[in-house]
Amino acid sequence: MYQDQNNHPTRLSVWLPLLFALVLVTGILIGMRMQSNAPAVVTEMQEAPLHALGQGKIEEILRYIEAKYVDEVDREALIQEVIEDMLSKLDPHSNYITAEQLREVNEQLEGNFDGIGVEFMMLDDTIVVVAPLAGGPSEAVGIQAGDKIVQIGDSTIAGVDMATRDVINMLRGEKGTDVEVGILRGSEKKVRRFTVTRDEIPMHSVDVAYMLNDKTGYIKVNRFSATTYEEFMKGLEQLVEKEGMEDLVIDLRHNPGGYLQQATNILSQLFSRKDKLLVYTEGRAVNRSNYESTGRAFFDIDDIVVLIDEGSASASEILAGAIQDHDRGTIVGRRSFGKGLVQEQYKLRDGSALRLTVARYYTPSGRSIQKPYEGNVEAYEEEMAHRLESGELAGEQEAAIPDSTKYFTDNGRVVYGGGGISPDIFVPLDTMVFNDEYLELRQHVPQFVFRYMSDSAGGLGEYTSSSFNRNFQVSDELLDKFLAYAKGHGARFDLNDGLSCEKEIRRFIKARIAKHLFGDDGFYTVWNQDDPMIKEALKALEKPIPLTASQK
Repeated sequence: MYQDQNNHPTRLSVWLPLLFALVLVTGILIGMRMQSNAPAVVTEMQEAPLHALGQGKIEEILRYIEAKYVDEVDREALIQEVIEDMLSKLDPHSNYITAEQLREVNEQLEGNFDGIGVEFMMLDDTIVVVAPLAGGPSEAVGIQAGDKIVQIGDSTIAGVDMATRDVINMLRGEKGTDVEVGILRGSEKKVRRFTVTRDEIPMHSVDVAYMLNDKTGYIKVNRFSATTYEEFMKGLEQLVEKEGMEDLVIDLRHNPGGYLQQATNILSQLFSRKDKLLVYTEGRAVNRSNYESTGRAFFDIDDIVVLIDEGSASASEILAGAIQDHDRGTIVGRRSFGKGLVQEQYKLRDGSALRLTVARYYTPSGRSIQKPYEGNVEAYEEEMAHRLESGELAGEQEAAIPDSTKYFTDNGRVVYGGGGISPDIFVPLDTMVFNDEYLELRQHVPQFVFRYMSDSAGGLGEYTSSSFNRNFQVSDELLDKFLAYAKGHGARFDLNDGLSCEKEIRRFIKARIAKHLFGDDGFYTVWNQDDPMIKEALKALEKPIPLTASQK
């Protein structure tokens, strides 16, 4: 018994090193497994091994620069430049977003921001409230249209030349925080003070939903944010159930895209059949994902027209491409931007973010609409200018087809990819957008109309939106008042040969007055009446559009 007790420590001393080695090896293997499963986003929150992704080499060089370089350097600026240079070697849409930029991007995509809820304009050197947003905190405390904001907090801002962005930054802030604003109302001399508690303010992605005629509805979508589908459906419900809408025009002009899922949700409402392919995505490290219709369309919509132009990109092109490939409707306008790349956003630990292209998306017929970018980023960025110079936007030359591969719609029509969605009906760009006189005068219209309405609104109170559109005309007297106002505020133009943009300026003045009286519905009711694309859309809806039960 005594001998056995003496031999036990001896055996333990023999096996202990082996057990320790086994535990060590097991720990190393587990660590290697965890490292291989870690996200491929490297941040500077912890120091990685010197060999990891070259990070050690970059860090080592930065340390030498900081320690030995002849002048002081801005470390963060150097890091940002290295990141941007690295991403520039990938594609035009992979990019680095600073923390400050990320807040603005998220506001656009999430569909809301925290603030006091006013629409304002800079009138000379004064901030004037155009309207408090309905249900917002400014309306709740009694701020009214026409009020002049002269103080924000402790800062006097009346008569100070401030950028609009600076004013926005002063009015916005975290939800639940207070800001005091000083208001001058009418001819009052005493400043009224309001304490406004900031709240969540919606940013609408659907500008307007109204009827173009007795059976045709119109919905304008300015981007695809987190609330777009909900906004779209509210507009659609109003048009179908209260206005008797049968056909629909969807305006995606200058819509840069946004959330893909919002576009596919809307598409599901335009196809009654279930499991109809709407778009699919695929990438080197990302498996193919199909997005299909749900078969749960709430409203029966007959014919559809989608308006696009050179500013329609990404999710806008997904929607237009699905409508075109399935022959569900007619695409009217000009060739779209040509962005067929899918980005995922990875938030970094300092509040910034990496937006990285991870896949391409393809329309139902299998075409990629991404325009070429490999090896020539400069040409990619100048492609829009080339469209203008070549005459494509004016219809003098047909759109270039970078990819000659033929794809086929459900009805057998040939379509092409590799450079955006080409419309079924082309509408040239209005050359008035390049008229210097028009551009010089147009910028003064909103301020002039605001002053005019403050003095003359009483004479317009009997109008409804439709009667105003039919009967109100911008008189010669009103036009002369505007020209005098514009000239007094620095506009340069020559009336010796007549006003080259008279018709367009009259139209814009009328539309802005309608906005003042009836909101965005009033503006678009006037503006769209003489819009060439709207006219072509209505013509297209008068013709039989090839629809079958399978396509709906």
